[in-house]
Amino acid sequence: MPVKYSKQYLNKLEDLMAETDFVLRYEKGNFKSGYCLLNSKKVAIINKYFSIEGKINCLVDIIKSIEVETEKLSPKNQSLFLELSQTNLAF
Repeated sequence: MPVKYSKQYLNKLEDLMAETDFVLRYEKGNFKSGYCLLNSKKVAIINKYFSIEGKINCLVDIIKSIEVETEKLSPKNQSLFLELSQTNLAF
């Protein structure tokens, strides 16, 4: 499934992150890749000045790199997570 670059899709990804153990924050900063993961505190920080496309790409990267307990996700977010795990981003 191709990634949709829209505000609604960004909201779906934020909803998925809300059901994980990680806290999602948008902060200003000079992150090399656009986001920073603090695994010990389970915080994901995304540069707030990124475009919607950049934020979506960062969220997809984060979701793919963290451990997500799928049984804790709602059915809607389980299917979104499954789609994301099969998606390859082309930059």
